This record gives sequence, structure tokens and C-alpha cells, in this order.
Amino acid sequence: MKTYEAMFIFSDRFSDEELDAVIKSARSEIEGLGGEVVSSTRMGRRQFARPIKKNDHGHYAVMNFKIEPGHIPSIHAKFKLSDSVLRVQIVVAEIAPAPEPAEAE
Repeated sequence: MKTYEAMFIFSDRFSDEELDAVIKSARSEIEGLGGEVVSSTRMGRRQFARPIKKNDHGHYAVMNFKIEPGHIPSIHAKFKLSDSVLRVQIVVAEIAPAPEPAEAE
């Protein structure tokens, strides 16, 4: 399994409770395909530089997850068809190399 990072932009029409439910459903979509969500972070509401689907603002969230690479196109297609998701971008997560152990002198 590979580790991925997904940046979601959700519609601005959701309250905090509704947004939690939408993020939970996105999480369940990934887990339903055999993925494992490592972390999920809400980034807050932000204004867009230009409108997206007639919206001027949106709620941003970042989700890190592990899944087989073959499932990424189907995940992307499901979220692209969702009315609650304005945009989603999925990239391979950058994993920092582990530091070298210090040698004892």
C-alpha cells in the first residue's frame, strides 16, 4: 500500500456538524475500498481567488491515507461526482526519511 494525501474543498453551505458528517462519509469511501485513513485535518473556511461551481468560499480539509494505487482513479471519480465536494486533489504523500542513528563514541 502507498500513502496518499488528499486535499478536499467542500461546499460552504455546510455547518460544522454537517461538515463533520461529510468528512466522515469521505473517510468511509476510502475505507470501503480497503484503505486506511491515517489522519484528517480541517483547514478552515477560505475565500477562492475565482468562483468554483458558483461558490466564492469553501471548507478545506486534508486527509492522509494508505491504499493500493489501483483504487485512486475510482476514489477520484467518486468524489468528482459528489455535490458536497467542490474539488479534490490526491497526491502521493512525501515521507521524510528516518534520521540516521548517532554513532556512540
